[in-house]
Amino acid sequence: MKKRIKELIKPGPAFLAGSILLGLGLNVFELQAATLAKQSVPLQLNPGGKAEIPVKGTVTDEKGLPLPGVSVTIKGSKTVVSTNSAGRFELNVATADAVLVFSYIGYVSKEVTVANQTNISIQLQPSNNTLQDVEIVSIGYGTISSKEVTSAVAHVDASQFRQGGARNPLDLIVGKVAGLQLSRSGSNPNSGISVQLRGAGTINGSSSPLFVIDGIPGGNPDLLQQDDIASIDILKDGSGAAIYGTSANAGVIIITTKKGKAGPATFNYASYFRKDYMQRRPDYLTADEYREKISSGALKQKDYGYNTDFYDQLINHDNFSQNQNLNLAGGTDKTSYRASLNYRDLEGISRENGREEYSLRLNITQKGLNDRLTAQLNLATNFNKANLLGGGGWESESAKNPTLSNYNPDGSYRFDLTSTNEFARLKQETNIRKQQTSSADGKIDLDIIDGLQASIFGAVTRNSYNDSQYRLKASEESMENSDFPGGGYGYKSSFLSQDFAVEPTLQYKKKLFDQHNISAVAGYSYRYHLEEGFSASNRGFLNDQQHEDNLNSGAPLSPKNASVGSFKNDNTLIAFFGRVNYAFNNKYLAQFILRREGSSKFGQNNKWATFPAVSVGWNLTEENFMKNHQFINFLKLRAGYGLTGNSGSPNNISRVTLGGGGKYLFPDGKYYETYGPDRNPNPNLKWETKRELNIGVDFKLFGERLTGAIDVFKRTTKDLLDTYTSPQPPYIRDFLYTNVGTISSKGIEIALSYNAIRNKDFTWNIDVTASTLSNKLDSYSNDVYKVKFKTFGTIGGAGALGDAYTTYEGGKIGVFYGKRFAGFTPDGKWLFYNRNGEAVRNDQINNSRDDLNATDLAPIGNAVPKYYASWNNSFTYKNFDLRIFLRGKFDFDILNTSALSYGNKTWSGNLLRDAFGKFNQIDDTYMYTDYYIEKGSFVKLDEVTLGYTFKFKTNWLRKLNVYVTGQNLATFTKYSGNDPDYVLDNGLGNEINGQRLGIDSRGPYPSTRSFLVGLNVGF
Repeated sequence: MKKRIKELIKPGPAFLAGSILLGLGLNVFELQAATLAKQSVPLQLNPGGKAEIPVKGTVTDEKGLPLPGVSVTIKGSKTVVSTNSAGRFELNVATADAVLVFSYIGYVSKEVTVANQTNISIQLQPSNNTLQDVEIVSIGYGTISSKEVTSAVAHVDASQFRQGGARNPLDLIVGKVAGLQLSRSGSNPNSGISVQLRGAGTINGSSSPLFVIDGIPGGNPDLLQQDDIASIDILKDGSGAAIYGTSANAGVIIITTKKGKAGPATFNYASYFRKDYMQRRPDYLTADEYREKISSGALKQKDYGYNTDFYDQLINHDNFSQNQNLNLAGGTDKTSYRASLNYRDLEGISRENGREEYSLRLNITQKGLNDRLTAQLNLATNFNKANLLGGGGWESESAKNPTLSNYNPDGSYRFDLTSTNEFARLKQETNIRKQQTSSADGKIDLDIIDGLQASIFGAVTRNSYNDSQYRLKASEESMENSDFPGGGYGYKSSFLSQDFAVEPTLQYKKKLFDQHNISAVAGYSYRYHLEEGFSASNRGFLNDQQHEDNLNSGAPLSPKNASVGSFKNDNTLIAFFGRVNYAFNNKYLAQFILRREGSSKFGQNNKWATFPAVSVGWNLTEENFMKNHQFINFLKLRAGYGLTGNSGSPNNISRVTLGGGGKYLFPDGKYYETYGPDRNPNPNLKWETKRELNIGVDFKLFGERLTGAIDVFKRTTKDLLDTYTSPQPPYIRDFLYTNVGTISSKGIEIALSYNAIRNKDFTWNIDVTASTLSNKLDSYSNDVYKVKFKTFGTIGGAGALGDAYTTYEGGKIGVFYGKRFAGFTPDGKWLFYNRNGEAVRNDQINNSRDDLNATDLAPIGNAVPKYYASWNNSFTYKNFDLRIFLRGKFDFDILNTSALSYGNKTWSGNLLRDAFGKFNQIDDTYMYTDYYIEKGSFVKLDEVTLGYTFKFKTNWLRKLNVYVTGQNLATFTKYSGNDPDYVLDNGLGNEINGQRLGIDSRGPYPSTRSFLVGLNVGF
């Protein structure tokens, strides 16, 4: 044996391998022991020189299948090993009376005395008391058991994620969290998600929750793929979100990625393929129907003799999307790792519209100093190429005379000065974005003494992209340019943003006298954000050979044909924070938070602000008077109050800034840029501050078959940031960015889970979420600035119809305000009700908004859904699993702008069929009226997934699961326009991702029905 050991440690391949493993945290003795075991040397010596007893065995689950990853610990020692993929383990014990402890999450731990056994077979049984396996949730700068949570926190793990092929991490939890509104404009792979938690809380500040990804505040969700996400936690109320201060006014979304753990090396491969089909398209006349209307005299238009479906020619019928993810993980009790490689190719239903991505992610965790030191490193990067050219043009192509053609008789593209040939544009232009987003973060934890841990966390995030556009010399845009007709167009731009964060913390956890649990964290946060960009364009190219890659080959640079621009700005935020959690006898719980924060964005007199929070809980089931209520397994009351802020406003808004006034001829005969102040200073500018009260209850009933949470909240945001008219003098400009208004919301949120059936072969679980919301603009004035109302929601289109919303002080958010339809005159002219209830012509309507005693305008609808609900059914039968997910929005209204514009025969192009049906009476101009306000309530069969899991008793294949998913399969609604689910349901009516609250745009990206086939393999 000594000879063999000498061979192992002498220089050579074996020694090199041992050195590498040593660097990863394995000690040489373990390496030698593993090697000797392979050489069938049974004798091992413990440090005292006595022979150790080799023990091996197998661990299986309740069905007799191998159970990998089970921790096998020698009781009273630090020795621990894990079972491999076949459920096997091997270790050495010092004495025959050693006790082995077998533990695995979700199973009852088991202890076995070695005695004279050298081969042990163990079967673990599932835990019947889930309270022993308490759910762990992230609350920012730490985790806590669900039993000890005192604020409103929603936890969604990977087993609950949707299976529709997420384009964004938040797609995974659509409909899963009560009070969280997620709105997407369509299935465009390059579109974003609008996020709102518990109603609108600002006018011009950031309305998106703070993303915290693996501890990185303001982390970029673009770096995440669905197979790498372990869980998503949402801090809903101020009593929990206050730990993030001014970034948390709209709530906090904490995303935790999957990490490696001690155990055998594992490989997992996940794949899916998706196909999208048109689900709902606008109901316009076909070419034959249009021609028939011309022949009958119903339309006074020209028949050009063609039959063209312009809308269909924009559709990518051959779309095909895929996602491939390979990850590997493993490690020891000293070192663990996980790495993943992801490829994703998403094609939209629109031509020239897609996104191709490559992602890499690496996590390494290393322990040292007798396990008192833990270091963790995360690296992630995403490369993507997005085709941004397609995705638009749906309105113009729908409303175009269908007897026209995209081509001239000679085969060239047909152009005119009244519309754009969108089909030709997709052939003659390019618009590409190449982007790289990367992050690196590290954390070191040091256990100073028992219960006291010091940590330091650092992160760098970098997001950069280059945009390139080119329009051929023969393109329509180029041919119709009056300065350089037929000269082509080239454009390039670059953008770079970088975020740096450093956060040292001290954490203390201690249990005193078996009744007092105390945990506390105190820390400092430094965050710095920098962004810069550059852009340039030119025209007048001699040929199309170099596209935008040589802008200098165009015409000599001049204001008529060329442009150049650049910018750079930054901001700094620092904070001191602390949190204390206390539990007495597991009955009475309390949490206290205090954060002191400063930002470079705000005025000299208000750089700093303080954000306190407190929440308490009462576990009633720990009280003696609850012991006789056997059907109540767990019952906790919660209450919390906290302050958060909103710093999501532009840089330098409190300062005087200079802006260009144009280039003018100076006395020296040269042109120079002129400058002047373009913003008034405001040294008193400060944060928007939200105050929120939350009362909740968590419960588990009837043998824990029914579990859930109910929350009631009231939140008020004061000192809203907006622009107001300022007097001149003393101010230089006639507007000032300042704090004035107040906005509030209140609501109820319910989340329920019910194990309807749980037999050996068949289970049925039901998950339900529901919420209701009321949102108001309480005030918009103070002693200095008086504003009675504010309008939102530009209607657009023909007719200069203005804004759809007029929100008065004290009024609800999202109230459509306009004329009340009273019918038509015999000759088809509009009639509206005046304030006295009389039907009058439009020219007799008082359109005033200032005098409510004189105006004939009135509230005509509300675009904010009053109720949200979702219902998920999960079934299993032996190896089969089935998920059916429905969700809906109720009691809200939508302005159908397609009907407003193209249900009126005034339009000279194509029309909706309804123009000759329910809108046939109209013989007048376009009008904004409740005639076009429709009920938007709907129920959607959002997802159906059927899967089958193969189970193998092999040493190399752990799992194999195949599934098929149908998404957006059916929508049940009385709304006659586009898919009501894709109509924006948050905000105040301001533009968000090209949409406005409650306004169904004339040309939205098509709603699609998706079918997906997926595969998950573990080995």
